[in-house]
Amino acid sequence: MLIISPAWSQKNNSDLLDTSISAEEALSFFEISPYRNKARIRGLSIGIPTAYGATMSALSVAWYDQNERNRFHFFDDAKEWQQVDKLGHSHTAYFETYWMMQSLRWAGVDKKKSRWIGAALGFTIQSSIEIFDGFSEKWGASGWDLLANFAGTGLCLGQDALWGEQRIRSKFSFHEVNHSDAMLDQRANALYGTFPIERLLKDYNSIVTWLSINPASFMQDREQQRPLTWLNVAVGYGASGMYGGFDNTWTNENGDFIERQDVERYRRFFISPDIDFERIPVRKKGWKTLMGVLNVFKCPAPALEVNTKGEWVFHPMFMLNWDYPIVLNAR
Repeated sequence: MLIISPAWSQKNNSDLLDTSISAEEALSFFEISPYRNKARIRGLSIGIPTAYGATMSALSVAWYDQNERNRFHFFDDAKEWQQVDKLGHSHTAYFETYWMMQSLRWAGVDKKKSRWIGAALGFTIQSSIEIFDGFSEKWGASGWDLLANFAGTGLCLGQDALWGEQRIRSKFSFHEVNHSDAMLDQRANALYGTFPIERLLKDYNSIVTWLSINPASFMQDREQQRPLTWLNVAVGYGASGMYGGFDNTWTNENGDFIERQDVERYRRFFISPDIDFERIPVRKKGWKTLMGVLNVFKCPAPALEVNTKGEWVFHPMFMLNWDYPIVLNAR
């Protein structure tokens, strides 16, 4: 996927006219074009489909080729994985929409057109996965996934239309779970994979999806009233104790039926400080692009968790598997 940040600098048209070189030559790579840049539009027209095709091919080999195919069908997965997977769909659609919009603006497409074309591209790219699911014997296309994709695209599109900026960002974090016994560890390996990239995409016990809100952006004259305009407050959702989509039962490789209903499946809710990396003032244009990439992820920070087990848990540093939770109250 082509990743382009909205945080490039832009030269004034007068600056371009004062130079003896053409406007196209005057632009650096990280600058937003003030006009429709045919070379950049051609690049996107080739690059986006190429990246999409390569990604879908890799996904087909890694995820779908190991399962039998069937005729296209739908599958009701509304109650699966405590809806963690649905928020994953929403988060991915949000950023695909955002990057498509900013890529088009980088190429000089006007704001209104880039907004709607970017939203259409972002939603389509994410939703095309349902075609693979629909032909898979193991899964099926999901109307709930499509609804989640629409929500993620709508979050990005709505803010861009209303405010011209993203005041509420969707973010992602991953926190590896240590399983309580060998059987659960073996089940997790079979279910979620053993390679880091597999776990990152599939281990729903370890994924937290966040809405990161920038309070300063809602204030009048916010630049004068609050210097830390990059400081956000994030609320997150995750779940744990899941060793099957709907319940903790499965059949192992020997054909034995395993029931682990003693393992409680529970929901987790978080609040934590965060950073809107694109609001951090940096001078170099390449750093602006890097900040846009970093904004996919929730920054490491302390977090307070409330879960459906009735616990309040303080996490001194919520990041990857560095976490050392402190249970403030127990049953």
